[in-house]
Amino acid sequence: MKKISKSIPIRVVRKKVYLRGHHGGAWKVAYADFVTAMMALFIVLWIIGQSKEIKDSVGEYFVDPIAYNQKMKSGVLEKSKGSKIISKPDAKEAEDEKARFKILAAKIKDNLINKIQVKKLKNQIVIEIVKEGMRIELMESSEAFFFDIGTAKLKPEAEEVLSVIAEEISKLPNHLILEGHTDSRPYASTGGYTNFELSSDRANAARRVLIKSGILFENIDQVRGYANTMLRNSQDSYDVTNRRISIIVKYEGKGNE
Repeated sequence: MKKISKSIPIRVVRKKVYLRGHHGGAWKVAYADFVTAMMALFIVLWIIGQSKEIKDSVGEYFVDPIAYNQKMKSGVLEKSKGSKIISKPDAKEAEDEKARFKILAAKIKDNLINKIQVKKLKNQIVIEIVKEGMRIELMESSEAFFFDIGTAKLKPEAEEVLSVIAEEISKLPNHLILEGHTDSRPYASTGGYTNFELSSDRANAARRVLIKSGILFENIDQVRGYANTMLRNSQDSYDVTNRRISIIVKYEGKGNE
């Protein structure tokens, strides 16, 4: 058996083991950039499909966000908030309906004038184009032609006027609003009946005659009693012209929704 020489050194091999630490955060930044780019892409695609008005509004915001926000706060854009923006075809439709209302107003006036019994009422019947549509007002005179003072009972001549009006507007699909108004004279009653009840009852009396004369029941949208809160002659709250009935033929076109 050979002896091991003491001069031969013993080698000790040490291996270093490196443990992998946690990944870095660079991938999170890249992912966030990707998500932002996708969001921007979808916004651009959405804008491309919108109307010119919306594109202009979005462009205005990015040009000057501060001025745009000030507009929103001041109510400049309030009309378009919560409602669709009126396009050019819708605006044209609205103008066409206004023109039809003007023709209808002239026809109603002619029909009323041609009635022997109502010729003298031409100054008591006013037809105007207003924000809600076409408004026909039947104003009282000192003779109390439409109603006896303090009552909601229509006189025969007033029923005839309403029948002539109904003959024309019943041909339209437009919906109606009926309003009753009084002057500032307090209603002489101890039972709680006031000018509000009187104005509402007069509007309802007109509604019944209109329906009897051909207006569809479902075309009556509202019946309002204003008492003396909406005076026609605000300079004289006791003026007889403040006692009146208003028939509003509402716009039905898309541009007026």
